[in-house]
Amino acid sequence: MENYRFVGEKILTWYQIHKRTLPWRNITNPYKIWISEVILQQTRVVQGLEYYERFIGRFPDVHTLAAADEQDVLKYWQGLGYYSRARNLHAAARSIETHFGGKFPEDYESLLKLKGIGEYTAAAIASFAFNHPCPVVDGNVFRFLSRLFAIEEPIDTSKGKKFFTELAGRLMDRRQAGLFNQAIMEFGALQCVPVSPDCGICTFASHCLAKMQGKVSEFPVKLNKPKTKELYLYYFLIHSGEFIFLKKREGKGIWQNLYEFPSVESEIPLSFEDLVKRTDFQALFPGNASHPAPDSETFDTSLIFKLLIKNYKHVLTHRILYADFYEVSVENTLGLEEYKKIRQSEIGEYPIHRLMQSFLEKIME
Repeated sequence: MENYRFVGEKILTWYQIHKRTLPWRNITNPYKIWISEVILQQTRVVQGLEYYERFIGRFPDVHTLAAADEQDVLKYWQGLGYYSRARNLHAAARSIETHFGGKFPEDYESLLKLKGIGEYTAAAIASFAFNHPCPVVDGNVFRFLSRLFAIEEPIDTSKGKKFFTELAGRLMDRRQAGLFNQAIMEFGALQCVPVSPDCGICTFASHCLAKMQGKVSEFPVKLNKPKTKELYLYYFLIHSGEFIFLKKREGKGIWQNLYEFPSVESEIPLSFEDLVKRTDFQALFPGNASHPAPDSETFDTSLIFKLLIKNYKHVLTHRILYADFYEVSVENTLGLEEYKKIRQSEIGEYPIHRLMQSFLEKIME
């Protein structure tokens, strides 16, 4: 690999020509860099740009974010998913206020002490804001380096991550650490893309070992493929006069501290007839669930369930969700005491997850 010392020079030349103009580039504000990196962890740049500007507009600095209420932070994160990122941002901002006197820490080790900031984000902030020579290795960098050198070391192991981080460090121009990191990430994002890269126009075409071996699609190598689980959700838009009901998801798990309609969850798909037999369904509608009608949409003639959306698919990283949404009106709110009673027009005041947001958009149509 000694013959590949020129990689950094070629990457920087390519970057000056092809880089995208983005608001978190060409700045050294660690707070704004931090927000952008966290948003882009699980979000495409095009989508993330809008959320970045909206979030920064509401929380322009670490002091504003630290002073905010968590529900307000979650509301401005709404639609991005992976809401633990927003909760961690809020907690880290408060830690900066408490333990660092409101001044963003500059060194890699101190950054790692902040909640939600791992090795990648710490290296990004340290290099982009302060030009510290910390290699930033994301999926784009893994892909580019593994193809360039035809590296068969799996990227999803501790050994693999260490190997690629050290390699990126050896290729880096330490005097331009931040610029190098931006460039190599951008190259993976725009040129050395995951599927069907245009290798014919690649500046590394004559050096890429994976291309020479005809194995571009085989890199990077992964050892462990995450298992995907299916979950079936049955939501109820319950009307009581002008009011509806929301529940706040608490405890660990998806969508922590976000609001949604009362629901029943199942690991297997349920017919309506099976649904009404569930104890959690009967807890929502006590006294009404014992005699399902043949059409499986009404029972005991006292409640009528209107199916609004059936089998709506929503994909998360390790889960595939299938959701049914029902609408029902009740006179007796027994069983709904633990839920938040609001006017339907007030739902915009509460942070909701993307699945709920998608449903509301559809019924608004």
